[in-house]
Amino acid sequence: MSAQRLTVYDIFRRNAFSFGGRVALVLGDARLTYRELLRRIDELAAGLAGLGVRRSDRICILAQNDNAYMELYGACAKLGIVAYPINWRLTEEEIGRVVERAQPKMLVIDESTREQVADWPGKRPDIAHWYTFGSNAAGGYQPFEGLYQAGTETEHAAEAEDAFAVISTAAVDVIPRGAVLTHHNVIASNVQTMACMHVTEEDAYLAALPMYHIAALGYILAILHAGGKNVVLPRFDPVEAVQLIDREKVTVLSDFPPVLLSILDEAQKQKSKLPSLKIVTGLDTPETIERLHKETAAHFWTGFGQSETTGFVTLQRVVDHPGSAGKVAPLCEIKLVDDYDREVPVGTPGEILVRGPVVFQGYYAQPDVTEMTLRGGGHHTGDVGRFDEDGYLYYVKRKAEKELIKPGGENVYPAEVESVIAEIDGVGAVCVFGIPDQQWGEAIKAVVEVESPSGWAPEKVINYVAGRIARFKKPKWVEFTDSLPKGEDGAVDREAVKEKWAAG
Repeated sequence: MSAQRLTVYDIFRRNAFSFGGRVALVLGDARLTYRELLRRIDELAAGLAGLGVRRSDRICILAQNDNAYMELYGACAKLGIVAYPINWRLTEEEIGRVVERAQPKMLVIDESTREQVADWPGKRPDIAHWYTFGSNAAGGYQPFEGLYQAGTETEHAAEAEDAFAVISTAAVDVIPRGAVLTHHNVIASNVQTMACMHVTEEDAYLAALPMYHIAALGYILAILHAGGKNVVLPRFDPVEAVQLIDREKVTVLSDFPPVLLSILDEAQKQKSKLPSLKIVTGLDTPETIERLHKETAAHFWTGFGQSETTGFVTLQRVVDHPGSAGKVAPLCEIKLVDDYDREVPVGTPGEILVRGPVVFQGYYAQPDVTEMTLRGGGHHTGDVGRFDEDGYLYYVKRKAEKELIKPGGENVYPAEVESVIAEIDGVGAVCVFGIPDQQWGEAIKAVVEVESPSGWAPEKVINYVAGRIARFKKPKWVEFTDSLPKGEDGAVDREAVKEKWAAG
């Protein structure tokens, strides 16, 4: 174990000493102090070690937010096990693809996800252990609560450069890529968040976004690192969210549309001014951000970041420099480059390259993609931005080969949706892209080439996609045409399609 480097488990251990009696996690009526949280983590680690789950083994987690979810992250951090959370909104087929890449030694679910993988224990001999949060066992799944072993010591086996978690990104190549975040990545990101946003042990975070997402996990860990309180919401509900913000004096909230809008509407109904709230961070429409500033004392913070950068790499309060993504954070270096990786002048758009201790280790089990992405000593984000003379970064667009749509904060690659629509009999070609949406921030639109456009109904395409892949990937809008514009190579001209149909 290095004398110079800390692991995530070291933070839990330090906090049990420094903030032992302070509340670390709140879930309903359950309240865990830092001392109790460390005890639970140690007992769980003993149980995992007893099963033979070891350093570098993967545990996949398919569940909604729970205190046990964070205890599992902590136990993995102690033993050097890799936590591999899975988006519970995926279909069984999509979950299977993630699991195929992860090759886990254990799969942990909860009651909300059991139906998606109910028969897996009987047909997946490659996974040794099957557990479900809580104490109920059925269908080959063992009760997670039975893993905790009191009074058994286990070795702190993790090192700072070990993988802590693999966070799935979008399915560029059908199977979602997994960004490998090390203990060192997480601790660097925590310190950066605490420094930039002045987070202390007095802060409380509403963990309403799912714990498989870097936006939630990153702030949970930063708040824990600071000695603050995390208020866990299993699944977002605006009524409960407003009640918890007021009851637990929540100061920090992460947002993707329509989270903030729903909370502001509900706060009006409950006649609450959300007086404790100081920081809301994420993405949202200008109109919703303006409402936040008018109706509460909180500030909206925005920036640029990815799972691959363990969260943000630029950050600012929206009111400080409207329209920009902020200045480069203290533990990062950003360059903007052209297609040949040559740095571009100030004011010229270029691909955003990031260096620093927050940059991920690589994509799990994809060495070729990792090498390409990290070529030249920088993480090629696939996003295009420009700097102004004062050092503020402005987001421009996604590079064409990595075009991305973000409905409600989820990552959707057009190519994945296009490949599904292309399966429908009679479809000649298709182009999928994002358009602004008041409710979700961005919505998915598909323009589909068919022989007789008037004979097709949008519902046919929408329902087919919803039945094949996660429902958040289905188009909200579909238009039909007998001919999509194409280039000389016969490929669909995406820019021409957007120009003609984006406003339709």
